[in-house]
Amino acid sequence: MSEPVDFLHALSQALATMGLYGDGHPAPARAAALAHERLEALQADDPHLRFTFLAGEVLFGDEVQPEMAGWEWSERLAGVGVERLEFTGPVGLGQLERLLAHLAARVGIRAAGSAVAWQSGESPVRLGLVALARDGAGDGTAPAPAAGTAAPAIARLSYNLHEEREAIGWIHGEVRSGSRLPLIEADAVVRSLSLAMHSEQAMVLPLLQLKEFDQYTTTHSMNVSVLAMALGEFLELGAAAVRSLGFAALLHDLGKVCIPEEILNKPGKLTDEERKVVERHPAVGAKLLLDSPDAQEIAAVVAYEHHIFIDGGGYPLLPDARGAQYASRLVHICDVYDALRTKRPYREAWESERAIGYIESRAGIEFDPTIVRAFVAMMRKWDRTTAARPGPVPIH
Repeated sequence: MSEPVDFLHALSQALATMGLYGDGHPAPARAAALAHERLEALQADDPHLRFTFLAGEVLFGDEVQPEMAGWEWSERLAGVGVERLEFTGPVGLGQLERLLAHLAARVGIRAAGSAVAWQSGESPVRLGLVALARDGAGDGTAPAPAAGTAAPAIARLSYNLHEEREAIGWIHGEVRSGSRLPLIEADAVVRSLSLAMHSEQAMVLPLLQLKEFDQYTTTHSMNVSVLAMALGEFLELGAAAVRSLGFAALLHDLGKVCIPEEILNKPGKLTDEERKVVERHPAVGAKLLLDSPDAQEIAAVVAYEHHIFIDGGGYPLLPDARGAQYASRLVHICDVYDALRTKRPYREAWESERAIGYIESRAGIEFDPTIVRAFVAMMRKWDRTTAARPGPVPIH
């Protein structure tokens, strides 16, 4: 068991013990002392520690802790506004005991008591919501704390997704050179995108701006992944299905790594031969995914089908009339929306409402009408939320 996991288990044991025993019983004190001992061991090399709690997932620094997947306390803490626990320096036993009392009150296993005054003066402990800081700034908007609790110190998560875009570029380069698809790195990018998406307290999607045309394939794939995960959550598909959608959407255009740049970024109309090259990318991408070390069947299906229309049109043509799978139809809508919203060599970017209107007009022809209704509702909610907020996250 790693030291971060060891400390979190001791922390949760201390909280559980506080819920079982009243004030004055020695058991909570012993559990707090053990948690403090584990914390001191963890801080021995570096006193600056940062934990992030999401539904079903825990991060230590920027690293997901697989051993803590599904940890009950992650969801309980995030549910009461404690998405981030940060230690900025050495923590005394008394300070940790006050933190434990505060957390116990927040999650409802102890009476509030003096929880409002849990921090007095300078403290090396910070906790609160994770707010997305755009371009190093951002307003950190977050919901007000519940009555009777301390206003949380907001721990900002600076997120420009530059490293993730670089990772996708590297993944594409590996595939282009004939190497196997790096699945671990692709999954790590999806996890980062999910974290960025959930770091917003309102329904705000961290979509990326395109600054150079040759960034299109990487930037577009990340945006489609975020849109697909957001839409999956909007449709209440469940965490596993949402993550699978995010992964498939991230790699839906993998076959484009084999298309020459002069065709991808051509400013004018494609010739018939160039069009045939482009229309081969779904089959190429599906094969790459099926040939990967752990065959990615859902992602391969989405890669193959994401240009197929609900009425049977599009490409490639299917040998039967079954139509594209549900995941492919969902990703198709997200794919078209982001493509329309992005400036290309041959046209300007469309405004959101114009892109939404186009998708609505094609319901029942190109797109699944049921998914269209959900997507339009989600995007209009997002547009209302972001009307007075900063624009898309820039790539530096």
